[in-house]
Amino acid sequence: MIIVCPLSKVEATVTRAGAERLLSLLAAGTDMVRPVVIRPENHLHLVMHDIAEAQEGMTLPGEEHVRALLGFAQNWDRSRPLVVNCYAGISRSTASAYIIAAALAPKRDEMELAKTLRWLSPSATPNPRLVAVADHILGREGRMVAAIASIGRGAEAYEGLPFELEIGG
Repeated sequence: MIIVCPLSKVEATVTRAGAERLLSLLAAGTDMVRPVVIRPENHLHLVMHDIAEAQEGMTLPGEEHVRALLGFAQNWDRSRPLVVNCYAGISRSTASAYIIAAALAPKRDEMELAKTLRWLSPSATPNPRLVAVADHILGREGRMVAAIASIGRGAEAYEGLPFELEIGG
């Protein structure tokens, strides 16, 4: 199971879930304290901004980020939950959970997965750049991009509520 949460809820979410792996997607300079129950080798901290187009002075999510998160997910034995966080738990983390679920369940329908994501998190607004890069890497021929576009922008929120996404199929 993948659990998505905002940065403010990482410690509590990891503890409650008994997670041993953590994926953090944060902008440079954002303070991130790894929970002590997560060993350093089980924490992937990717540095990027929550943007969809290149902007001066900001780090655009790219292929190296997506390949790193996919590799991290492939090495997860799934015996305990994987916690994924970004600053608000709305964009980079929801995109990453969607990408990981699609990668680990390659027969799962992209549209069904996007609708499940929306049902679980009304505020989810997956970062379109991360999804587009993953769509290309995973050979989904635009289906991931179209599915995420179909659910539209999530409800306005300062930060998302933690939620659990089953990988399924």
